[in-house]
Amino acid sequence: MQRLTLPALLFLMMSAPALAAQDMRKEDDKVIFNVVIENDIFADSDSDYTNGIRFAWLSSEENMPLLARRIAGSLPLASGGNKRISIAAGQSMFAPEDLSRRDLVASDQPYAGWLYGSVGMVSDTGNTLDNVMLTLGVVGPLSLAEPTQKFVHRVVDSPKPNGWDNQLKNEPGIMLTYERKWRSIYEISPFGLSADVTPHAGVNLGNINTDATVGATFRLGYDLPADYGPPRIRPSLPGSDFFIPTQELGGYLFTTIGQRAVARNIFLDGNTFADSPSVDKKNFVTSLQVGAAVTYGETRLSYTHVFMTKEYDTQKHPSVFGALTLSQRF
Repeated sequence: MQRLTLPALLFLMMSAPALAAQDMRKEDDKVIFNVVIENDIFADSDSDYTNGIRFAWLSSEENMPLLARRIAGSLPLASGGNKRISIAAGQSMFAPEDLSRRDLVASDQPYAGWLYGSVGMVSDTGNTLDNVMLTLGVVGPLSLAEPTQKFVHRVVDSPKPNGWDNQLKNEPGIMLTYERKWRSIYEISPFGLSADVTPHAGVNLGNINTDATVGATFRLGYDLPADYGPPRIRPSLPGSDFFIPTQELGGYLFTTIGQRAVARNIFLDGNTFADSPSVDKKNFVTSLQVGAAVTYGETRLSYTHVFMTKEYDTQKHPSVFGALTLSQRF
């Protein structure tokens, strides 16, 4: 089997826009709704990044409003391909390992919550995906992370988290995100299976997260649909909120590896303009994801198991958690 060298990969990535222009598919007329739930309960843990939930709606490509098309055409980073409007909302929460303590655990992950909404534009050529998104939200008590975690722990009979008086203070948050993915850079079809490699690169800018990520996803399965892997909650390694199946039943196994260079992470660095708990973060974090996705008709169900190297100096063990995603086309 032919090996893909680094120079060849870089050449293909640079030439992807030109290739994509030749392969651009017909506009899709389906709206897509996604629900992503991430929790460390899948790894029998309850610390650091402990829970996230995100709802996302994507417009159809065929019925994009004229004004939205004009705005998309003016965006230099997402000017080609079929367009969709993306609207999302979610909540993430973070907590130390010892939930029984009421005092501040200075060497552990601070209590923190993040409640947000996002609006953006997705541009797909069939070979490349550009995603430009603006996210606004709030960190602190207004994020409602404290009552949410206490309610969930009461329902599932988990230990009560007692240290939320030490959480980050209220702070408005803003984050601008851009990412690009290159699909089917290298593809093979052994034994009736399909396989592809999807490199990605992206950047987040804002007082919540400022970082840059590079990596790649490998998929192996039947009927690899026009997607870029299951979606995740930022600043995770990327997937895609949209998918276009080509047959009634399909599915694939996948693994993703990525490196993130972190300049700011408010959940570790603490509040921007006020004194708050903080820990010494690590500037480079490596992530590995493994999982599976199944598509049936207009539905996609996926599970991702996530392994992350330590994000701060005094972290006792690397983060491990799971992500469950349900996507539906209408």
